Amino acid sequence: QVQLVESGGGLVQAGGSLRLSCAASEGTISSYGMGWFRQAPGKEREFVAATSGSGRSWWYADSVKGRFTISRDNAKNTVYLQMNSLQLEDTAVYYCAADVSKIPGTQGSAYDYWGQGTQVTVSS
Repeated sequence: QVQLVESGGGLVQAGGSLRLSCAASEGTISSYGMGWFRQAPGKEREFVAATSGSGRSWWYADSVKGRFTISRDNAKNTVYLQMNSLQLEDTAVYYCAADVSKIPGTQGSAYDYWGQGTQVTVSS
């Protein structure tokens, strides 16, 4: 069993940066594919970014390419999402998720474990 805990969300002005963290409080995620998703009010959950178990492959939604970076530190059992040049439309609850296969998907249904989410609010 894996318990994921996100942190690092908050209120930031447009153009600013935040770094989200996702730590496994129980279990290990070192071999799992890991992803970040987000859900804005009134919208469907959407894929943001994912990284393979090794951390050497990455996938990004077109809307965040060039602005967000996913990384992982398997020694710390933690995955990060560095978010730069934040825009109003990035406002959402951000969730991390673990896919027990080493190569994660971009569909939420492929993931086996989810965190509780952290709120990111971008203001003008």
